[in-house]
Amino acid sequence: MSQTFAHPRYWPVWLAIGGMYVAAWLPWRLKLWVGKLIGLAAWRFARRRRHITETNIRLCFPERDDVQQARLVRDTFIANGIGIMETATGWCRDPEHLRHRVTFKGQAHMARVQAQGKGALIIGVHFSTLDLGAALHSLYFRADAVQRPHDNPLFARFMGRARDPYFDAIIDRHDLRGVVRRIKAGHSVWYSPDQDFGRDASVFAPFFGIPAATVKMTSRIARMTGAPVIPLMFHRNPDNRTYTLEYLPPLADFPSGDETVDATRINAFIEGAIRKHPDQYLWLHRRFKTRPEGEPGFY
Repeated sequence: MSQTFAHPRYWPVWLAIGGMYVAAWLPWRLKLWVGKLIGLAAWRFARRRRHITETNIRLCFPERDDVQQARLVRDTFIANGIGIMETATGWCRDPEHLRHRVTFKGQAHMARVQAQGKGALIIGVHFSTLDLGAALHSLYFRADAVQRPHDNPLFARFMGRARDPYFDAIIDRHDLRGVVRRIKAGHSVWYSPDQDFGRDASVFAPFFGIPAATVKMTSRIARMTGAPVIPLMFHRNPDNRTYTLEYLPPLADFPSGDETVDATRINAFIEGAIRKHPDQYLWLHRRFKTRPEGEPGFY
């Protein structure tokens, strides 16, 4: 253990890491029960996150009445609480023990790309199942991943080592050249472009009918590499015991030469995936943080 990480300020992080290892080995039904309790506790006490979630759901699902929106907020916290247990499982155990729980559709789309010796840009979504989905994906296809480094150096090291077994490389989200280089070398890169990275990195494109700052990096990578852009869907099934991963066909005529048009297409895919399992999405983040000039903030 690094002497630096022995400092008392890291003790809570060590406790959290130990808790994740324990959680990874719990019986499945107990994992679900603990995850639900975590979600309900956050729903009750994490008022800032609940406000963000309530705002997002009010904006994106205006067709739902107040009771339905409140139910979706609560279900979102429960799903993300279970997602913590799923993340622990993906990080701390060999995903092979879950192969029998996975249905993987559309594998031919990626197999076709790999048979040609080409790399691809895989478009993922920030569902609560993100890390477990990545671990399960590695049972079938290898890929690199783009991520934002964690602010806590101890947890960042733990997260990096946990993800190493199922990603070939971890690329910083600001390293456009690194992504391009890996794809040109024939590697596929998993990228989730559904978070707000600020005005300079984005164009405004509709997301659930609301102008949302949407990263330009997706179409730029596609233009610089000529790689196919393949959407990937993954979710926990209603039985809470099995999972579905599905590759959709590569996006045709992408990039178009218009970054706003491209961002709109990416957002349409992400929105469609979310509408199928809205509670499993990470509504706890400020997706609409950056607003067009002169427009007041939502949060």
